Parts: sequence; structure tokens; C-alpha cells
Amino acid sequence: MRILHVTAEDQARNLHLHEQGLRWIEQANEPILALERIYPAGFKVPRHAHKRAQLWFARRGVVLVSTDDRRWMLPGDHALFIPGGVAHQVEVVTDVEMHSIYVADTAERARVLEVTPLGRSLIAELVKGDWQPERRRRLELVSELLLDELRQFAERPLGLPFPTDARLARLCRQFLDAPSANAGIDDWARALGIGRRTFTRLFRAETGVSFVTWRQQACLFAALPRLAAGEPVTTVALDAGYENIAAFSTMFRRVLGRSPRSYLDMPEA
Repeated sequence: MRILHVTAEDQARNLHLHEQGLRWIEQANEPILALERIYPAGFKVPRHAHKRAQLWFARRGVVLVSTDDRRWMLPGDHALFIPGGVAHQVEVVTDVEMHSIYVADTAERARVLEVTPLGRSLIAELVKGDWQPERRRRLELVSELLLDELRQFAERPLGLPFPTDARLARLCRQFLDAPSANAGIDDWARALGIGRRTFTRLFRAETGVSFVTWRQQACLFAALPRLAAGEPVTTVALDAGYENIAAFSTMFRRVLGRSPRSYLDMPEA
């Protein structure tokens, strides 16, 4: 297997290497491809697509992947499964070590997955592997096991749908810049000049979720990069409008299945 291991140094060089990688992905004949890159905070991968499905695994760091109608936040040890042909772009929030696996797959829906310990080990084996004759059978077995283990990856609600309505989308972007757990439906409805009931119908029709669910996920989106950067959980919780760390931790645990401290291994205060 041909593996590209790139330590990024500047935007122009990265873009050139990204284009090289895309050509390799499209032209390669191997049944499964693996790619490793280290991206610096602030780096942006331009909008692109590829025929193969991609498992975009953030081995460490936090990254934001955007499709036409959704944003996906990937903290460390999580992966985004991107179906083949789906255009996407990437914004690196913190320094990121990325492992990507490319396979032929007919799935139609992108989703964030929490990678199991076995999955991490199998991906690492493929990334450092080499499809030489003496190792081919071993890597084929590793590939088969990874595809089977993929079914055990738990889906996490880290995708944030964005509306197509321009005025509503503007409010959503403003909210991400200054998230607040106390933001109310009536305030948003007044900002759009419509009634509460009309707003709730519009919001669900545009995003597929309720305003309360979207607000919760958006607050989590804003919190993850700050937690990954080492900010105290208490500070992040209070800035997001939560009355205390317990309320924030309850929300965090409800969405991600564990406390902020255990999830990102950060100090609680």
C-alpha cells in the first residue's frame, strides 16, 4: 500500500500535497487505502470529493468538516464517515493528526463515529503498512477485520445541520460565534418577524431537528475546541450560559455518554 505521511508546514505546500493525495486516491487499484497527515491549527482543506468513501479519523486534535448542508465536529478518537461523491471541506481547529481510510462503499449518509480501541489499532496498522507481496495477506486480513469492526463504532450526534433559509442561517452562524444555552425561541422568532409556532415549524423543516436540540448541539460544538485547548470546564460552561458546571456536565453526558473530564481528559476546574 502506498502511504502518504505528511507533516504540514505551510498552506501552499499543503494544498499541493492535498492535490497529489486526491490523484493517488482516484488512480489507486488497492481495495483499501490509508493516508496519514499532520495538520496545523488554522489549516483549511478546500472543498473536494472522491469516488471512494472515506473514514476521516482524528487520532488527536479537533477538526471541523463541512458538507453542503451540515457541519461535523470531530474531537480526538472520532471519525467522520463520508460517502463517496459527497463534497466536503475541512477546517483544522487544533493541531490534528489525521488517519484516513478509503474504501468502496454504497452508504448514503455521513455520520460521526467514536472509534473503538481495536479500530484505532487496525487503522494504525494499515497506515504504517505496505502492500508488498510478503505482507499482502496480513493487510488484507487487517482490512477485513476493520470493515467488520466499523459496525461496532458508536454514532455520536456531532453533526450540526444548517438551514438553507438565508435569514435563519445568519442567526445560526451568529449563535455559533456567541452560543448561549439560554437563547429562546421567542427571541429568534422576533428577529425573523414571525410567530413562535411559525418559527418552530420553519426551524424543523430547515434543519430536521427542534430548536432546543440544535441549540444544545451548537453549544457543544462551541465548547469542544475550547476544552481541547485546555480551558477549564467551569469557564467554558459559564461562558455558554449554563448556571453551573453540573448543568453543563449533564448536557455533555446526555449527548456524548460521559463527563467532559473523562471524554477529553481535561481538568474540571
